[in-house]
Amino acid sequence: MSAWDLLVTVEDLGSDTPPVTLSVASDLHVGGVILKLVEKTQIKRDWSDHALWWEQKQRWLLRTAWTLEKYGIHADARLVFMPQHKPLRLGLPNGNTLRLRACFSSSVFQTVMGVCRMLNIRHPEEHSFLRPVEEKKKKKDKDSAEEIYDLTEVPLSSASRPCLYNGMPAHFADSPQMEAIYKMLSVTQPPPAPEVITKQFRPASVVDKAHINGRWLDSSRCLMQQGIQENDRVWLRFKYFASYDIDPKYDVVRLTQLYEQARWAILLEDIDCTEEEMMLFGALQYHISKVSESEPQALSSSAAMDDLESALQSLEVKMEGESSSASEMLENMTAPELNDYLKIFRPKRLTLKGYKQYWFKFQDTSISYFKSKEESIGEPIQQINLKGCEVAPDVNVTAQKFLIRLLIPAPEGMNEVYLRCENEQQYAQWMAGCRLASKGKSLADSSFQSEIQSIRSFLAMQKTSSGSHGNANANDESINPHSLVSPRYHKKYKAKQLTPRILDAYQNVAQLSLTDAVMRFLQIWQALPDFGLSYVVVRFKGSRKDEVLGIAPNRLIRIDLAVGDVVKTWRYNNMKQWNVNWDIRQVAIEFEGNINIAFACVTADCKIVHEFIGGYIFMSTRSRSKSDTLNEELFHKLTGGHEAL
Repeated sequence: MSAWDLLVTVEDLGSDTPPVTLSVASDLHVGGVILKLVEKTQIKRDWSDHALWWEQKQRWLLRTAWTLEKYGIHADARLVFMPQHKPLRLGLPNGNTLRLRACFSSSVFQTVMGVCRMLNIRHPEEHSFLRPVEEKKKKKDKDSAEEIYDLTEVPLSSASRPCLYNGMPAHFADSPQMEAIYKMLSVTQPPPAPEVITKQFRPASVVDKAHINGRWLDSSRCLMQQGIQENDRVWLRFKYFASYDIDPKYDVVRLTQLYEQARWAILLEDIDCTEEEMMLFGALQYHISKVSESEPQALSSSAAMDDLESALQSLEVKMEGESSSASEMLENMTAPELNDYLKIFRPKRLTLKGYKQYWFKFQDTSISYFKSKEESIGEPIQQINLKGCEVAPDVNVTAQKFLIRLLIPAPEGMNEVYLRCENEQQYAQWMAGCRLASKGKSLADSSFQSEIQSIRSFLAMQKTSSGSHGNANANDESINPHSLVSPRYHKKYKAKQLTPRILDAYQNVAQLSLTDAVMRFLQIWQALPDFGLSYVVVRFKGSRKDEVLGIAPNRLIRIDLAVGDVVKTWRYNNMKQWNVNWDIRQVAIEFEGNINIAFACVTADCKIVHEFIGGYIFMSTRSRSKSDTLNEELFHKLTGGHEAL
């Protein structure tokens, strides 16, 4: 074959150095090109991390056995020889910035896995990279003074789990500076100053919330293909709100960063909550920051104890799975029931009818209701099967309002039902029953009583202890209430009005340990009605106006933009197939019962929506037995579309 000249720029020689000219033939493989190039530069160093990047086609030439002809490379190709791992500035959920070496040639999914491995964050599949919101030019001077924690010297390991030393990865135990970085990752940050909160971008509407989701990076393409260069800044965030297998013992960094992301979501009003809940969030933040100053993280745990614990845990799982069918039959024969008078309300548009009282019966995983107790022997008015339903609390303890919101799956979407309980005791039992039934468990399940207990302790936290306004704590100088609540309350109340209310709520959480307080904060956040919703502005096929699509861990929600009402809900488990027409950038979904929907995306690329849906379906396939191995191929199959192939 005839030889021809190929120009290759070597990044390490500097931008001013002209490209190196190599004489090659089309049947030469990429490995041979690299060998010629290294010989010609005459620099003795480790080139193993270097690879060729093809500028015009925006792709890496990583298959070194492929020939130039197979790649389609001709004399006009602009190739750059550069390292695959480069420094990247990573914004964490807690607001701090790390500088670390990330892989620019693997898919973003793999790069995120590598970063999480380095930072000791389990289940990296729940995270992704987000392009930061552009900052105003005036802030540039301030940005240069920002403290950056440097991890670029940490060697990249390919082990699936880092080697731990005193509970933290060994590379963080090398020096006091590295230990300080691990402390920054694993200990919650002090409450931000009120002016820091007010300066941050706050979404004013659901459309504002939708814009952020247009910034997620594509998981199946690499950083270079998405225009991210060396030393650029990206944010690491929890993308999928389907937290799996959280264990405070192994997930110190993961829990801390999840708490930080939740805290900022509440302070910046990314998620709506009531005033009462805001005071409780404020109290928990105050308590967490107070305790984390005084209580050092209990990180150290001996390896032998870890092994013993995991052995006991697997034994426990085995024993749970091996319960004999005879004992199960006996348990089902004597399965407990709940019977009581409750009020029910079915919200339909333009309805003025209120709550009606009926006699309710809770059996197995369904609720039946009758006109009265006397008629409960006959046929019920209706039986509602709760398996796979959504259960959300709507509670105000001071106003004695105890509502259970149920979203029941139906072929055409979801039916909404409200149950009103008379008192705490009744609410705790029925709420616990509904939660278990939604997971397909009956009242006979061993977790029923503990579920009731956790609901009651949750309600106790929302009570304000009377007479505590005169408490000495009310003059506590260390509390700055405007650091603990969103800016809306800065305008609404003076600090001296907020302080007693936050301290009131604090009375109920003051006894919690640091881990319990963080877990409780996350539980309340996860119980908010809008939790886990990622919004995208879309236009449905056949519609003339923009609407909002809410993507949740288990369902899609169609929201009317003008009124903000939920128009329809579709569950993933009723979905038969979904695909994207990449030519017209339209997502089409088919549900059971011959229901088809199609929409084009306005504020995000349709690949992002496709990835959200596929990602949540992937999250639901994870099981404890396989929790250590991640089926990456399945993730790309579900999220990639044909573009990933």
